[in-house]
Amino acid sequence: MDIPSFFMLEPNRVWRIYSGGAVLDALAGATDPRDGHFPEDWLLSTTRAVNIGREEFRDEGLSQLTSGGRTAPISVWSAADPVAFWGESHWRRFGDNAGFLLKYLDSAVRLHLQCHPTAEFSRRFLGSESGKTEGYIILGVRPECEGYIYLGFQRPPDPGDFRRAVLEQNSAVLLSYFDRIPVRPGEVFYVPGGLPHAIGEGVFMIEMMEPTDFAVRVEFERGGYVLPEAARFMGRDVDFALSMFDFSAYPAEELKRRFFIVPRPLPIRGEAERFSLFDERYTRCFRAEEIRIDGEAEVGHDGLRVLIAVSGQVDLEVGNGKFTLKPFDRVLIPARTENLRLASRGPARLYVARPPAAE
Repeated sequence: MDIPSFFMLEPNRVWRIYSGGAVLDALAGATDPRDGHFPEDWLLSTTRAVNIGREEFRDEGLSQLTSGGRTAPISVWSAADPVAFWGESHWRRFGDNAGFLLKYLDSAVRLHLQCHPTAEFSRRFLGSESGKTEGYIILGVRPECEGYIYLGFQRPPDPGDFRRAVLEQNSAVLLSYFDRIPVRPGEVFYVPGGLPHAIGEGVFMIEMMEPTDFAVRVEFERGGYVLPEAARFMGRDVDFALSMFDFSAYPAEELKRRFFIVPRPLPIRGEAERFSLFDERYTRCFRAEEIRIDGEAEVGHDGLRVLIAVSGQVDLEVGNGKFTLKPFDRVLIPARTENLRLASRGPARLYVARPPAAE
């Protein structure tokens, strides 16, 4: 079977411990959008979701792709010709794995204070080559919300005092070590493994990460839902959880300098601008670009990528296919496809998500 020149990524809502999803409902055309426990849409995923109590949903999180009227799991499409789908160097390094995980995330509540392992920690203690460094592209903030995150300790605690506050679930003490870091639509930043963090209520964003669902959480209740014990510290104890944490001090200005992305211009032909966002300057775990277009443009294609439209309308021509991307549509372009030809109907903007470089 020949690999098509593009695929539409089907909706892939995933159960989570926190509430949200009304924005995702609205984008999907729901007549009564509402928040619930499906606040994420895993756009491109070869990673299974880890949800305690939902083990019967064995394929939760895995992407379904549609092309030519046929919908099938990503593994079925890629198996037909792995090199054409993933690219030869990607296939050699990652096999039948995207090498990263791509989501929409729509929070109705502030998320739990949490931390993810570095790749080194995962190799030593979790039997995995991947940790969970993350990257965020802020798309919107609900009108009634201010838009913020907690990111790293601004006032690092004594580890013993922090451990005591976790065991006592003293939220006032836990939060006293952090400042709210404002975030606005269009801002892009990354969260390396080991850095404690929590996304504020009402934030809608694209999230990229290493291809795992690893997390430890030091708050056990948010939005009326109490975490089962097995979901708090990944089935381990509090000391295992806290051994992941970076207890360094990160003043707000240093956070901005180290973790917020400065776009870097990239070449593109035509009436458009192209910028690198996540790249080797910040992380080697995934890559992302932004394209701003007002007219016609063409960009070379050198590996699998996902295009996500965020404003305007763009006619996309790839291989023998042509279709229109509207805001928040998403399409996967396999490695075998060559040039991408774009034509916008007025100003438009796209984000491009890519796996880590394979070499």
